[in-house]
Amino acid sequence: MSAEAGANRPPHHHPLQNRVDPFGALHAVSFRGSMMGNRGGRFHHPAQDLGTRHWASRQWLICLCDFKDRRREVWGRGYTELFFLDEITALAAGHRPCFECRRDAARAFCAAVGVTSAPALDELLHRQRLQEGRKRSFAAPWQSLPDGAMFAIGTQAYALAQRRALPWSFAGYGPAARLPLNLEVTVLTPPSTVLALAAGYRPQNAPDAGLPH
Repeated sequence: MSAEAGANRPPHHHPLQNRVDPFGALHAVSFRGSMMGNRGGRFHHPAQDLGTRHWASRQWLICLCDFKDRRREVWGRGYTELFFLDEITALAAGHRPCFECRRDAARAFCAAVGVTSAPALDELLHRQRLQEGRKRSFAAPWQSLPDGAMFAIGTQAYALAQRRALPWSFAGYGPAARLPLNLEVTVLTPPSTVLALAAGYRPQNAPDAGLPH
C-alpha cells in the first residue's frame, strides 16, 4: 500500500534512517528520492529509530509517493515507510512493485519473472535478496547484464542504462564510467529481477536521476 509521504522527518528535523541504497542498507540522508515503499510492516521504534532488524515480512514493496490523495505520518503508528532514488535502486535492494498502487507494473513484473502470485514472488525474492541477514549478490561480467540492473565495484554501485555504467548516489547518477569489457562485477539486483529486466520489464525512473529515457 502506498501513500503520499507527508512529514518525513521527526520533530528534531533530522532525516530518518529510511533512505535505501542499492545494497539494501538504510541511511539517514536528506535526499528522499522519487519512490517510496516498505518491507511488509513496521520495524521502527516509537522514538523513530531502528533496531537490528530492518524488515518486518517478506513483502518488500515499491510504491508511489502520491496515491489517491492519501496522507501519512511517516514513521508514525503504521508501517515503516522507506524511500528510493528510483525503481532501479529499489529493485536492486530486493523490492518489487506494489499490487495496490502499481497494479499494472506488478502484474508485468510477475509475468516477466514467471510467477503467478504475489506470495510466490515474495518467497522467491526473499531467498535471493538475503543470506544470513546480509545482502545476497552474485558475480557476472557487467556487459552480460540487462539495462536496469545494478552492480557494484567495491563500495560503488552502478546502474546500467543503454549499455552504459552510471555511478549511483543518493543525489542521482554520475557520468558513465569506462570499464573493461569483460570485467566481472558484484551484481546487486536479484537473479529473478535480472531475468525480468532481460525479459522486458521497464523500471520507473526518477526524471532527474540522469538516466536516459
